[in-house]
Amino acid sequence: MFKPKMVLIDVDGTLVDSVPDLTFCVDEMMKQLEMPVRGEAAVRQWVGNGVQRLTERALTNDLDGYPDAELFARAMPIFMELYAENTSKRSRLYDGVVEGLDFLQSCEGLKIGCVTNKAEQFTLPLLTDLGIVDRFEIIVSGDSLPEKKPHPMPLLHAAEKLGVKPEDSVMIGDSKSDVKAARAAGFKIICMTYGYNHGEDIRHYHPDAVIDSMTELATLITL
Repeated sequence: MFKPKMVLIDVDGTLVDSVPDLTFCVDEMMKQLEMPVRGEAAVRQWVGNGVQRLTERALTNDLDGYPDAELFARAMPIFMELYAENTSKRSRLYDGVVEGLDFLQSCEGLKIGCVTNKAEQFTLPLLTDLGIVDRFEIIVSGDSLPEKKPHPMPLLHAAEKLGVKPEDSVMIGDSKSDVKAARAAGFKIICMTYGYNHGEDIRHYHPDAVIDSMTELATLITL
């Protein structure tokens, strides 16, 4: 059992399945560049490190790839314009998210925040459109600070702002980036089985708990 005073939650792959929108934007970008579309299966392997890294991977069709600078300079504005118009048209909350958030909010005195690598210009509209933006006392986006996950800075920033010690905090995420950030920050870490981790089983990174649905938080967290 966990007895946190604060819970921070990731967005993409944890709260929200955003891949359908991201895939639409990737494939439309590729069409405009007169390059082959990549499809949802590929995009699911590439998400989780921000839209710049996603764009680089799409252009090279490679998880570890980096395109030449001229191609990237052409592509990035196209993607950004597409995603600004398609942030939440196809994205959906995962099953169990609303129930999980309801449970967390029922825990008296528990502070709830959101920490994501998604840029603020996309994070806030997405959470607003999906009806959960008001669930969080703090939202730290990928461009809110000089560093983003897997660096511990976003987690430690949220802890400082909400007045909670790292050892009294839990991160809920889906990727090795979340695990690394939590470990470096001194947080406990719970991971979802269904998220985006570049095709790897998140259990390989030894989070403190792995769950299939946020409804299971009620069996893990007590105050």
